[in-house]
Amino acid sequence: MPNDLDVQNVTKTFGDFTAVDDVTFEVPQGQFFSILGPSGCGKTTLLRMIAGFTEPSRGKITIRGADMAGVPPNRRPVNLIFQHLALFPMMTVAQNIAFGLQRRKENRSDIQRKVARILERVDLPGFEDKTIDQLSGGQKQRVAIARCLVLEPAVLLLDEPLGALDLKLREQMKVELKKLQAQVGTTFVYITHDQSEALVMSDHVAVMNQGRFEQVDTPQNLYHQPHTAFVARFVGDNNAWSGVVRHCEGETVAIETAAGQSFRSRATTSLEPGAPVELFLRPEAMIIQPAADLPHLNRFEVIVKSLLFDGANSRLLAHPVNDETELLIALPQNRQFDHIRRDDRIEVAWDEQSGICFPAAG
Repeated sequence: MPNDLDVQNVTKTFGDFTAVDDVTFEVPQGQFFSILGPSGCGKTTLLRMIAGFTEPSRGKITIRGADMAGVPPNRRPVNLIFQHLALFPMMTVAQNIAFGLQRRKENRSDIQRKVARILERVDLPGFEDKTIDQLSGGQKQRVAIARCLVLEPAVLLLDEPLGALDLKLREQMKVELKKLQAQVGTTFVYITHDQSEALVMSDHVAVMNQGRFEQVDTPQNLYHQPHTAFVARFVGDNNAWSGVVRHCEGETVAIETAAGQSFRSRATTSLEPGAPVELFLRPEAMIIQPAADLPHLNRFEVIVKSLLFDGANSRLLAHPVNDETELLIALPQNRQFDHIRRDDRIEVAWDEQSGICFPAAG
């Protein structure tokens, strides 16, 4: 069975500017695939090429085995949902969902049956006669998705559809969208600059930077095994140091930071003594006031600047003694640290296998 989507060596240039640079990936049937990157990285241009609104300068886009070269948007087996949902306010929910079916000139009884069935699938049964202004933000999202899914596309394209929602609703809709995609089984290709959205919802994520894919992987691997410094910096929170390699032992390197601290860390590639590097460490990898008998730890003292209370996500903001590098240190839930106050001097540590080291850019 062919993949629902194949993109092969696709490039898009505008004059001298390359917006999408030799991108290749595939999306098997039924996957939730996200393209994650900062504003201006080329992700929306790539989505528009898949939808047919923009033609690639080079490369090939195939949907369920069919080459899309020259196929206009209305003839492609895809549908696109934007951040602004473009629902028709003068129509009922049923009329909004039926709009595409009516343009296909399907008969009235089939339309009514399909609308009722898709409303069941998006958990809005009995909403046929409601107007759009009677719906909550989350319900509007589901109506917009239902309007696309009722046309049975091979791929549903979503361009930052949660961006206009408030924070609490956005958190709720992340879970809703994941459940909905698993329930209906349609392939989703989702564009976002929000790494939390991509990690929570996706089976696979492509991290995009300056027109290219830096890494395509599962959310877990992107977080724990980034392939580049950009992925380490962009996906999740990280503490970062610049430094120089002092010596190497297999996959472990000894580093001296710009502030004179000495750390041991794993490296992603072979490094030579004297090589400039970037070192990354997750906030949750920091151990506060570690036991004296724990081996293989990088130990140092920090001064607490503030406590960032956020329930289960509470953290310390601190900096090493004699160094103004700002560090985030996660507060674990299985130990109490209520005694820690601003300006306290405490020992922290991290296992040498918890950090990850990359050659410095340039």
